[in-house]
Amino acid sequence: MEAVPLDAFLAEMARCRADAEAMLAAAADGAAVERARVEFLGARNGRLKGIQKGLGTVEPAARRDAGRHFNDLKDWLTVAIAAAQDRVAAAPATAEAAIDVTLPGTPVPLGHLHPITQTIRRVQEIMSRLGFESVDGPEVEDQWHNFDALAISPEHPARDPLDNFFLQVARGNDPLLLRSQTSTVQIRVMERRRPPLRIVSLGRVYRPDTADATHYPMFHQVEGLLVEPGTTMAHLKTTLRLLASSFLGAGVRVRFRPAFFPFTEPSVEVDMEWGGRWVEMGGAGMVDPAVLTAVGLDPDAVSGFAFGLGVERIAARRHGVADIRDFYRNDVRFLRQF
Repeated sequence: MEAVPLDAFLAEMARCRADAEAMLAAAADGAAVERARVEFLGARNGRLKGIQKGLGTVEPAARRDAGRHFNDLKDWLTVAIAAAQDRVAAAPATAEAAIDVTLPGTPVPLGHLHPITQTIRRVQEIMSRLGFESVDGPEVEDQWHNFDALAISPEHPARDPLDNFFLQVARGNDPLLLRSQTSTVQIRVMERRRPPLRIVSLGRVYRPDTADATHYPMFHQVEGLLVEPGTTMAHLKTTLRLLASSFLGAGVRVRFRPAFFPFTEPSVEVDMEWGGRWVEMGGAGMVDPAVLTAVGLDPDAVSGFAFGLGVERIAARRHGVADIRDFYRNDVRFLRQF
């Protein structure tokens, strides 16, 4: 039989070690380690047994070195398999067993409602106790609901394209726009339903105002409408006083100042005093007969009042916020206070 060179014998042992390293590294349990042990150290067909038989074929001058390398491989395999057995024995039997259920859980931070949303829901709650139903409407409107039905004439400055967000799309020849007031919802309700009506609408409105401490291009309005026979300005002021005292506290005062709005007659500016300072909160008045006629109601049979207040201003007054832009800066340090 031809003698095997030492280099070829050493190469076979290197392949054996590399295969053993890979198999032991992949072993995830005791059964896999045992398969590796049989594969390499098996008494009958183990790979180390076959290498040992090949020692006699190594060229005589190199057999001493071949035997030394063989013993090193055998010792390494023995130690490596023992280490793998210890490793899998120390590992938990299942993934669930690795969880220590006695440890405290990781706290999950909880959010809360934005102060504007809190204000809207609080106003809805107060008005519902006064018999007003909360209603909603589209934020993209046509000119009939946003202007014409509210007696805002074509030459009125409020219809100036520079004072509104008109859209490229149109309904027929009527360009659409982002609503500039939630009074549009009142018109839609009066078109569908007959008096008596007590509704309150809250939502976003849009005007191209320069953002400052008291103005923003997008803001929220709360608008109330009551239509039934015998309605007077006294009913309007009483409703606003009850809303203000319920939201801001018993010490708040309400006053009216003469004003002009196309859709109410007479019209007033609404001021509220709380904490020693008067602040303009919105507008109000008796529903103009032209508005009632536009939605098919008889102004001689019914009358009504309407009011509109800025939600941001109410929230700022309630929480002592000096700049309404703070509500939209997304600063959690500010929002966390509420």
